Amino acid sequence: MYTDTEHGLVDIANTLGLKLLPPRKKITIMLIGNHSAGKSSFINWYIEEHVQRTGVAIETQGFSFVTSGRRRESLTGNATLHLYPHFKPLQAMPGVVDYLSTEISTSKQKKFPLVTFVDSPGLVDGDMCYPFDVNESILWLAELCDMVFVFFDPIGQALCKRTLNIVESISSKHPERMRFYLTKADTAGHESDRQRVMMQIVQELCKRPGLNKTGFDMPTIYVPDPSKQIRCVNQIEEVCKDIEKTINQTIQNTLNCLEKDCDTIGDMVDQAIAKDNQARSANMKAYVKGGFLYLITLTLPLAMFFSLMLAMVQESLLVDLLGMDVMELLKFYTSPVKTFWAGVPSDYQLWAGVGLVFITLGLVVLAKWTSRTTTTLSRRQKRQLLDKQEYVRNVVKSKKKNLYSEYLQQTVSDQDL
Repeated sequence: MYTDTEHGLVDIANTLGLKLLPPRKKITIMLIGNHSAGKSSFINWYIEEHVQRTGVAIETQGFSFVTSGRRRESLTGNATLHLYPHFKPLQAMPGVVDYLSTEISTSKQKKFPLVTFVDSPGLVDGDMCYPFDVNESILWLAELCDMVFVFFDPIGQALCKRTLNIVESISSKHPERMRFYLTKADTAGHESDRQRVMMQIVQELCKRPGLNKTGFDMPTIYVPDPSKQIRCVNQIEEVCKDIEKTINQTIQNTLNCLEKDCDTIGDMVDQAIAKDNQARSANMKAYVKGGFLYLITLTLPLAMFFSLMLAMVQESLLVDLLGMDVMELLKFYTSPVKTFWAGVPSDYQLWAGVGLVFITLGLVVLAKWTSRTTTTLSRRQKRQLLDKQEYVRNVVKSKKKNLYSEYLQQTVSDQDL
């Protein structure tokens, strides 16, 4: 029900020139870290299906979206951008689309139907050459993701500089999205060895200005293997709890965003109506100024025409044709032109005529420029805007309260409500 409401808001916002993205039904989690840090293995464990290749080598060379769907399918880069239109700006990054894919799984395990994982390329230092700007693409994707999981491998390049640089950049903007995990904890040896590795990672992170926190929460996780007896504490369930908590928080944020969007659209309609009223007032003034200038522009050629007519036609004939009153009015109207023309020497009368022509043309241009108007809303368009504003404020906004009540009823008692 909320999705339909928000899509209706998007349509209304588009008519106002406001860009609103409809809320995604799933949260997006990006996993970053050095190669063989266990990112793909974690995704396979979470959805309980082997969709991502795993191994010591750099298996994930591009970005792989893993999402839940009706049937098992693999999509290429262009199909992925069609499925996720808000990621289309990735097309502007050379080489990224060629290394973009989506794995659709039918798994319903845990909260996977509400999650989209983004498996990123394994990060390494040195002469490793990526087919695209991996740093820029990861930082751009992090802006649209709800969570960013950072996996540190205790036996690999946990302190990879490229990883630390990217983590610092993301954390400086969105620290609330970051989660740090020590992966493959079962391979790190004894408890003292794991503590030593964690201390090294934390110390290296704290050296970075953008990561200089008072403390880090870094659970130790590994993919459980029933065939092995491992005494190491596995906090992988904490990851699942973090995901579930973010899903619930996203629902609240989405409902809050609905109210904010309603207020924004209502204010924009008010601004559009006020702007239209100002445009109408300005158009009226332009019409008056332009009409006055056009009147002045016509006065001069008409005065010259009537002067010429009085000079060429006998006065008695004009009196019989127009009458004495009209004749006196024409003499009064053309007297300034006659006075001006009589004061101009005969040698300069041609130049004076040319000058009057240019003055007339200049007045025409000035009148046309002064009478410029701006486009205004028709009565139908204004009525539609006001109807949409009333719908948003009285229907959609009140629906948000009902949706919030339905959401809270799932967690608290009716007595509290």
